[in-house]
Amino acid sequence: MSLHLVVGVDGSESSLRAVDWAADEATLHGAPLRIVHAYRWYRYEGTALARELGKPSGHVTPDDILVVATRRARRHHPDLSVTTEAVAEEPEYVLLHEARNAAAVIMGTRGRGELADLLLGSVSLTVATEAHCPVVVIRGSHDNRTTEGRRGRIVVGMADAPTAAVRFAYEEARRRGAALDAVRAWRCPAHDTADHPLLTGTPERLHEERAAKELEAALADAPSDVRLRRHTVEGPARRVLLTASHEADLLIVGRRRPGQFGHRLGRIAHTLLHHSACPIAVVPDTA
Repeated sequence: MSLHLVVGVDGSESSLRAVDWAADEATLHGAPLRIVHAYRWYRYEGTALARELGKPSGHVTPDDILVVATRRARRHHPDLSVTTEAVAEEPEYVLLHEARNAAAVIMGTRGRGELADLLLGSVSLTVATEAHCPVVVIRGSHDNRTTEGRRGRIVVGMADAPTAAVRFAYEEARRRGAALDAVRAWRCPAHDTADHPLLTGTPERLHEERAAKELEAALADAPSDVRLRRHTVEGPARRVLLTASHEADLLIVGRRRPGQFGHRLGRIAHTLLHHSACPIAVVPDTA
Protein backbone atom coordinates (compact mmCIF):
# COMPACT_ATOMS: atom_id res chain seq x y z
CA MET A 1 0.00 0.00 0.00
CA SER A 2 1.79 3.12 -1.17
CA LEU A 3 -1.29 5.37 -1.28
CA HIS A 4 -3.17 6.77 1.69
CA LEU A 5 -5.98 5.00 3.52
CA VAL A 6 -9.42 6.54 3.88
CA VAL A 7 -11.75 6.03 6.83
CA GLY A 8 -15.33 7.31 6.86
CA VAL A 9 -16.68 8.67 10.15
CA ASP A 10 -20.10 9.85 11.32
CA GLY A 11 -19.37 10.38 15.03
CA SER A 12 -20.75 7.00 16.09
CA GLU A 13 -18.73 4.60 18.19
CA SER A 14 -18.81 2.13 15.29
CA SER A 15 -17.09 4.62 13.00
CA LEU A 16 -14.56 5.55 15.70
CA ARG A 17 -13.70 1.88 16.10
CA ALA A 18 -13.07 1.90 12.36
CA VAL A 19 -10.67 4.81 12.94
CA ASP A 20 -8.78 2.71 15.50
CA TRP A 21 -8.42 -0.11 12.99
CA ALA A 22 -7.50 2.24 10.15
CA ALA A 23 -4.81 3.96 12.21
CA ASP A 24 -3.20 0.61 12.96
CA GLU A 25 -3.40 -0.39 9.31
CA ALA A 26 -1.91 2.89 8.09
CA THR A 27 0.96 2.51 10.54
CA LEU A 28 1.63 -1.06 9.41
CA HIS A 29 1.90 0.10 5.81
CA GLY A 30 3.68 3.37 6.49
CA ALA A 31 0.81 5.20 4.79
CA PRO A 32 -1.00 8.47 5.64
CA LEU A 33 -4.55 8.29 6.96
CA ARG A 34 -7.33 10.47 5.59
CA ILE A 35 -10.46 10.87 7.76
CA VAL A 36 -13.61 11.91 5.89
CA HIS A 37 -16.98 12.96 7.27
CA ALA A 38 -19.94 13.44 4.93
CA TYR A 39 -22.30 15.46 7.06
CA ARG A 40 -25.44 14.47 5.26
CA TRP A 41 -24.57 10.99 6.53
CA TYR A 42 -26.76 11.26 9.61
CA ARG A 43 -27.68 14.07 11.97
CA TYR A 44 -25.51 13.42 14.99
CA GLU A 45 -27.61 12.10 17.87
CA GLY A 46 -25.13 10.16 19.97
CA THR A 47 -24.06 10.93 23.52
CA ALA A 48 -20.57 9.43 23.87
CA LEU A 49 -18.88 11.89 21.54
CA ALA A 50 -20.86 14.79 22.99
CA ARG A 51 -19.69 13.89 26.50
CA GLU A 52 -16.09 13.78 25.30
CA LEU A 53 -16.50 17.26 23.83
CA GLY A 54 -18.39 18.59 26.83
CA LYS A 55 -21.35 19.90 24.85
CA PRO A 56 -24.94 18.81 24.06
CA SER A 57 -25.23 16.32 21.20
CA GLY A 58 -27.33 18.81 19.26
CA HIS A 59 -24.36 21.18 19.23
CA VAL A 60 -21.83 18.70 17.81
CA THR A 61 -20.49 20.00 14.48
CA PRO A 62 -18.74 18.22 11.58
CA ASP A 63 -15.46 19.75 12.72
CA ASP A 64 -16.03 18.33 16.21
CA ILE A 65 -16.44 14.85 14.76
CA LEU A 66 -13.17 15.18 12.85
CA VAL A 67 -11.34 16.46 15.93
CA VAL A 68 -12.41 13.45 17.98
CA ALA A 69 -11.63 11.04 15.13
CA THR A 70 -8.14 12.51 14.75
CA ARG A 71 -7.62 12.19 18.49
CA ARG A 72 -8.59 8.51 18.29
CA ALA A 73 -6.27 7.91 15.33
CA ARG A 74 -3.28 9.35 17.18
CA ARG A 75 -4.07 7.76 20.53
CA HIS A 76 -1.77 4.83 19.78
CA HIS A 77 0.12 6.39 16.87
CA PRO A 78 1.07 9.98 17.78
CA ASP A 79 3.32 10.37 14.73
CA LEU A 80 0.74 9.15 12.21
CA SER A 81 0.17 11.54 9.30
CA VAL A 82 -3.55 12.42 9.40
CA THR A 83 -5.58 14.69 7.15
CA THR A 84 -9.30 15.38 7.50
CA GLU A 85 -12.17 16.77 5.47
CA ALA A 86 -15.86 17.39 6.04
CA VAL A 87 -17.92 17.33 2.86
CA ALA A 88 -21.53 18.47 2.39
CA GLU A 89 -22.53 15.53 0.22
CA GLU A 90 -24.06 12.07 0.35
CA PRO A 91 -21.61 9.61 1.96
CA GLU A 92 -21.77 7.05 -0.84
CA TYR A 93 -20.69 9.65 -3.38
CA VAL A 94 -17.92 11.01 -1.15
CA LEU A 95 -16.39 7.66 -0.26
CA LEU A 96 -16.57 6.29 -3.79
CA HIS A 97 -14.84 9.43 -4.99
CA GLU A 98 -12.18 9.03 -2.30
CA ALA A 99 -11.70 5.38 -3.23
CA ARG A 100 -10.35 6.33 -6.66
CA ASN A 101 -7.07 7.49 -5.13
CA ALA A 102 -6.91 5.33 -2.00
CA ALA A 103 -5.17 2.10 -1.11
CA ALA A 104 -8.28 1.09 0.86
CA VAL A 105 -11.45 2.51 2.39
CA ILE A 106 -12.36 1.54 5.96
CA MET A 107 -15.85 1.90 7.47
CA GLY A 108 -17.91 0.84 10.43
CA THR A 109 -21.25 -0.91 10.17
CA ARG A 110 -24.57 0.87 10.62
CA GLY A 111 -23.31 2.92 13.53
CA ARG A 112 -26.28 3.47 15.84
CA GLY A 113 -28.69 1.48 17.91
CA GLU A 114 -28.63 -1.84 19.72
CA LEU A 115 -28.14 -3.75 16.47
CA ALA A 116 -25.20 -1.66 15.26
CA ASP A 117 -22.86 -4.66 15.10
CA LEU A 118 -25.46 -6.90 13.49
CA LEU A 119 -26.79 -4.78 10.65
CA LEU A 120 -24.89 -3.41 7.69
CA GLY A 121 -25.96 0.03 6.56
CA SER A 122 -26.64 0.93 2.93
CA VAL A 123 -23.57 3.19 2.77
CA SER A 124 -21.15 0.39 3.66
CA LEU A 125 -22.86 -2.02 1.29
CA THR A 126 -22.85 0.43 -1.62
CA VAL A 127 -19.19 1.34 -1.18
CA ALA A 128 -18.13 -2.31 -0.82
CA THR A 129 -20.00 -3.10 -4.03
CA GLU A 130 -18.71 -0.27 -6.19
CA ALA A 131 -15.34 0.98 -4.91
CA HIS A 132 -12.28 0.66 -7.11
CA CYS A 133 -10.08 -0.29 -4.14
CA PRO A 134 -10.35 -2.76 -1.24
CA VAL A 135 -13.06 -1.89 1.29
CA VAL A 136 -12.81 -3.01 4.91
CA VAL A 137 -15.93 -3.09 7.07
CA ILE A 138 -15.19 -3.35 10.79
CA ARG A 139 -17.44 -6.00 12.25
CA GLY A 140 -17.32 -8.13 15.39
CA SER A 141 -17.11 -7.43 19.09
CA HIS A 142 -13.34 -7.78 19.61
CA ASP A 143 -10.94 -4.89 20.12
CA ASN A 144 -10.53 -4.14 16.40
CA ARG A 145 -6.81 -3.57 16.73
CA THR A 146 -4.78 -4.56 13.68
CA THR A 147 -1.42 -4.65 15.42
CA GLU A 148 -2.67 -6.66 18.40
CA GLY A 149 -4.91 -9.20 16.71
CA ARG A 150 -6.06 -11.77 19.23
CA ARG A 151 -6.16 -14.71 16.82
CA GLY A 152 -2.97 -14.19 14.80
CA ARG A 153 -4.94 -15.54 11.87
CA ILE A 154 -6.21 -14.13 8.58
CA VAL A 155 -8.66 -16.05 6.38
CA VAL A 156 -9.03 -15.65 2.63
CA GLY A 157 -11.78 -17.26 0.58
CA MET A 158 -10.22 -18.93 -2.44
CA ALA A 159 -11.40 -18.87 -6.05
CA ASP A 160 -10.15 -21.02 -8.95
CA ALA A 161 -7.11 -18.89 -9.77
CA PRO A 162 -4.83 -16.27 -8.19
CA THR A 163 -6.79 -13.07 -7.56
CA ALA A 164 -6.27 -9.56 -6.20
CA ALA A 165 -7.90 -10.72 -2.95
CA VAL A 166 -5.25 -13.40 -2.50
CA ARG A 167 -2.42 -10.95 -3.18
CA PHE A 168 -4.00 -8.55 -0.66
CA ALA A 169 -4.13 -11.41 1.86
CA TYR A 170 -0.44 -12.23 1.36
CA GLU A 171 0.52 -8.64 2.11
CA GLU A 172 -1.71 -8.39 5.18
CA ALA A 173 -0.37 -11.65 6.62
CA ARG A 174 3.23 -10.65 5.96
CA ARG A 175 2.96 -7.24 7.62
CA ARG A 176 1.08 -8.55 10.66
CA GLY A 177 3.20 -11.66 11.06
CA ALA A 178 -0.06 -13.64 11.04
CA ALA A 179 -0.84 -17.07 9.67
CA LEU A 180 -2.87 -17.05 6.46
CA ASP A 181 -5.58 -19.67 6.14
CA ALA A 182 -6.55 -20.17 2.50
CA VAL A 183 -10.00 -21.75 2.51
CA ARG A 184 -11.57 -23.51 -0.46
CA ALA A 185 -15.15 -24.73 0.04
CA TRP A 186 -16.44 -27.66 -1.98
CA ARG A 187 -19.70 -29.54 -2.35
CA CYS A 188 -20.72 -32.89 -3.73
CA PRO A 189 -23.81 -32.52 -5.95
CA ALA A 190 -26.67 -34.78 -4.90
CA HIS A 191 -26.88 -36.40 -8.34
CA ASP A 192 -23.28 -37.69 -8.19
CA THR A 193 -23.18 -41.37 -7.27
CA ALA A 194 -20.51 -44.03 -7.17
CA ASP A 195 -22.31 -45.77 -10.06
CA HIS A 196 -21.45 -42.94 -12.46
CA PRO A 197 -19.29 -44.46 -15.27
CA LEU A 198 -16.64 -41.73 -14.93
CA LEU A 199 -16.25 -42.04 -11.18
CA THR A 200 -13.73 -44.58 -9.89
CA GLY A 201 -13.89 -43.57 -6.23
CA THR A 202 -16.41 -42.09 -3.86
CA PRO A 203 -17.94 -38.85 -5.16
CA GLU A 204 -16.99 -36.98 -1.99
CA ARG A 205 -13.32 -37.93 -2.29
CA LEU A 206 -13.18 -36.93 -5.94
CA HIS A 207 -14.74 -33.53 -5.32
CA GLU A 208 -12.40 -32.91 -2.40
CA GLU A 209 -9.38 -33.88 -4.50
CA ARG A 210 -10.48 -31.51 -7.24
CA ALA A 211 -10.92 -28.71 -4.70
CA ALA A 212 -7.40 -29.38 -3.38
CA LYS A 213 -5.96 -29.16 -6.90
CA GLU A 214 -7.83 -25.92 -7.56
CA LEU A 215 -6.55 -24.53 -4.26
CA GLU A 216 -2.96 -25.33 -5.18
CA ALA A 217 -3.39 -23.65 -8.56
CA ALA A 218 -4.80 -20.52 -6.94
CA LEU A 219 -1.82 -20.41 -4.56
CA ALA A 220 0.76 -20.89 -7.30
CA ASP A 221 2.43 -17.53 -6.65
CA ALA A 222 2.39 -17.72 -2.83
CA PRO A 223 5.45 -15.97 -1.32
CA SER A 224 7.76 -18.12 0.78
CA ASP A 225 7.74 -15.74 3.76
CA VAL A 226 4.01 -16.12 4.47
CA ARG A 227 2.84 -18.80 6.91
CA LEU A 228 0.28 -20.37 4.62
CA ARG A 229 -2.18 -23.03 5.68
CA ARG A 230 -4.41 -24.76 3.14
CA HIS A 231 -7.96 -25.88 3.92
CA THR A 232 -10.55 -27.64 1.77
CA VAL A 233 -13.88 -27.73 3.60
CA GLU A 234 -17.12 -29.38 2.51
CA GLY A 235 -20.14 -27.11 2.53
CA PRO A 236 -21.55 -23.90 1.04
CA ALA A 237 -18.87 -21.22 0.81
CA ARG A 238 -20.95 -18.73 2.79
CA ARG A 239 -21.32 -21.10 5.73
CA VAL A 240 -17.70 -22.25 5.62
CA LEU A 241 -16.31 -18.69 5.63
CA LEU A 242 -18.73 -17.45 8.26
CA THR A 243 -17.56 -20.25 10.54
CA ALA A 244 -13.92 -19.37 9.84
CA SER A 245 -14.56 -15.70 10.66
CA HIS A 246 -15.16 -16.57 14.32
CA GLU A 247 -11.49 -17.50 14.72
CA ALA A 248 -9.94 -14.79 12.51
CA ASP A 249 -8.72 -11.21 12.89
CA LEU A 250 -9.60 -10.44 9.26
CA LEU A 251 -11.64 -12.19 6.57
CA ILE A 252 -10.79 -11.40 2.94
CA VAL A 253 -12.97 -12.12 -0.08
CA GLY A 254 -12.88 -11.08 -3.70
CA ARG A 255 -15.33 -9.16 -5.83
CA ARG A 256 -15.77 -9.41 -9.58
CA ARG A 257 -14.78 -6.52 -11.78
CA PRO A 258 -17.60 -4.35 -13.14
CA GLY A 259 -18.86 -5.70 -16.44
CA GLN A 260 -21.64 -5.12 -18.88
CA PHE A 261 -24.19 -5.78 -16.15
CA GLY A 262 -22.65 -3.26 -13.75
CA HIS A 263 -21.03 -3.93 -10.40
CA ARG A 264 -21.22 -7.43 -8.94
CA LEU A 265 -20.80 -8.15 -5.28
CA GLY A 266 -21.94 -11.75 -5.29
CA ARG A 267 -24.06 -13.64 -2.79
CA ILE A 268 -21.11 -14.91 -0.78
CA ALA A 269 -19.56 -11.48 -0.17
CA HIS A 270 -23.02 -9.98 0.46
CA THR A 271 -23.75 -12.54 3.18
CA LEU A 272 -20.34 -12.15 4.79
CA LEU A 273 -20.62 -8.36 4.90
CA HIS A 274 -23.83 -8.73 6.89
CA HIS A 275 -22.81 -11.55 9.21
CA SER A 276 -19.01 -11.90 9.51
CA ALA A 277 -17.78 -12.21 13.09
CA CYS A 278 -14.61 -10.20 12.33
CA PRO A 279 -13.58 -7.30 10.07
CA ILE A 280 -14.04 -8.17 6.42
CA ALA A 281 -12.14 -6.87 3.40
CA VAL A 282 -13.81 -6.96 -0.01
CA VAL A 283 -11.18 -6.73 -2.75
CA PRO A 284 -12.16 -6.00 -6.36
CA ASP A 285 -10.42 -8.20 -8.90
CA THR A 286 -8.01 -6.39 -11.17
CA ALA A 287 -7.29 -9.21 -13.62
